[in-house]
Amino acid sequence: MKTNRGSLLVVDDDKHILEAMADYLRSLGHRTETASNCGEAIKRMGELPFEVVVCDVNLPDQDGFQLLDWAEKNAPETSVILVTGFGTIESAVEAIRLGAFDYLTKPVIDDELNFSIQRALSQRQIVEENKNLKAQLDEKFGHSNIIGRDYKMLKMFDLIESVADTKTTVLILGESGTGKTMTARAIHQLSDRHDQPFVEVACGALPDTLLESELFGHVAGAFTGATHDKEGKFLQADGGTIFLDEIATASPSLQVKLLRVLQDREFEPVGGTKTHKVDVRLVLATNQDLSEMVAKGEFRQDLYYRINVITLTQPPLRERIGDIPLLIDQFLGEFNEQTGKVVERFSEDAIQALQRYNWPGNVRELINVIERAVVLAKSTVITVSDLPESVRSQEPVAPGVQTKLGNGSLKSALVAPERHIILDALEANGWNRQDTAKMLSINRTTLYKKMKKYGIEFEQQLNY
Repeated sequence: MKTNRGSLLVVDDDKHILEAMADYLRSLGHRTETASNCGEAIKRMGELPFEVVVCDVNLPDQDGFQLLDWAEKNAPETSVILVTGFGTIESAVEAIRLGAFDYLTKPVIDDELNFSIQRALSQRQIVEENKNLKAQLDEKFGHSNIIGRDYKMLKMFDLIESVADTKTTVLILGESGTGKTMTARAIHQLSDRHDQPFVEVACGALPDTLLESELFGHVAGAFTGATHDKEGKFLQADGGTIFLDEIATASPSLQVKLLRVLQDREFEPVGGTKTHKVDVRLVLATNQDLSEMVAKGEFRQDLYYRINVITLTQPPLRERIGDIPLLIDQFLGEFNEQTGKVVERFSEDAIQALQRYNWPGNVRELINVIERAVVLAKSTVITVSDLPESVRSQEPVAPGVQTKLGNGSLKSALVAPERHIILDALEANGWNRQDTAKMLSINRTTLYKKMKKYGIEFEQQLNY
């Protein structure tokens, strides 16, 4: 066993035993303090943090169980090992039930004491590692990591917070690359299941024959190549959250099984007869129009109604161009760290070029563009020339370039684009007209006149 060194407190009213135990533990490299009664021990524990307390049960003022009770309430991260000269199975069971890490009987053998302390320190290390991992998960996948100030994003944040701490099934809609997986993880991290598994399954990545086995498991001999029993993703997610991405690709037979899991939280593995019951929260996602698939008979209506309880719509990037500078700041820092470069910013022209682009690949595509620009950058500022040709080709036509207008005038040809730009800006700013005017570099009076000219009514915000 790996030798861990820690901060220990030994409590015993027998001075000779106390000093002998303390000397032995110090010889192993532990920082070891001593106390001769319960009151003194509690005082020491209030002054200093100890990783392990080795305490005799029989003390002159109070017994070791009272120190254990105090530690459970006031120092829950400290492991308490109780020691007694009158050990019974019943007392050992009671000690463990009340929260003791271990229960030893006198005379305590050195190796036995060392083994118990090492186990306590190792368990503490695992707990610390799990806490750090959870903090990293919160930082990476928590709500705060989904970036956006756009009106539609803010509405989505509110809905995530409202549904996260429930068992309700959530359906996430959105184009490919909008961040549906991150939203699913945020729902899990904000829920009371965040300490339990989050299991993700990309339904479209596997053929039907393998997907059913992947989700529900199989028994040996269920099909050719099934040489042993396999536990499915639903069992792995028991107590936590299972995220089924690309749910629209599920076959009719799989849809029947999913419906049963949603209704009864039970299933049988492929080729098996044993019924497994699971406690899982389902989050699903698709970039398809499920209602249209239901109308065409391609998706079960009863399953659609079952999963369409709470719907989150992930807006495409082209509908929240005001968030692009925020996303740039976030990922610029990450890629600087990864590549060791010091790229300070994107130029104003480069940002405007990114905001004009249509982003068919959404946030995923933007991240790739930012990474490419940082890797290839030859200065501390990313300019338009550092962007891919597909993005640069979206730049506005320079003055003097001949444009085909058909039978219309330039003025009439610009009506549709200007109306669209104003609508996009209004949406990006939550229909706040002052912020919209500022974003468009016009005054509010001009904005009001243009809204009236193009028939844009303020009440339209209610439809978004």
